[in-house]
Amino acid sequence: MNWYLAVLKNYAGFGGRARRKEYWMFVLFNFIIAVVLSLLGLAIDSQIPYIIYLLAVIIPTIAVVVRRLHDTSRSGWWILISFVPLVGGIILLVFMCTEGAREVNEYGPNPKLAPQGI
Repeated sequence: MNWYLAVLKNYAGFGGRARRKEYWMFVLFNFIIAVVLSLLGLAIDSQIPYIIYLLAVIIPTIAVVVRRLHDTSRSGWWILISFVPLVGGIILLVFMCTEGAREVNEYGPNPKLAPQGI
């Protein structure tokens, strides 16, 4: 849960790098919360809580994807490849799964070597 909260605390932080663990833990908790809110919406016959949640986390989601791309030594603009039908999403998924650059890159030091406190 700390990984999820760390991303939310860095709400609109597009600079720096994000480890695979930070990204995938955020995705996991985001998915769990979205499913719970969707089921709650079915129970109350309204998807408003689900929609509000999705709108609230769209900026942190984009920010963590950009930081994850930075970790793989790619520009954050690579996020736009997801708009290419079929292959764009697959390519972005591969980028998210790729290990980050071990050395310091133009986006900052290796986050695996930095103290996390998490």
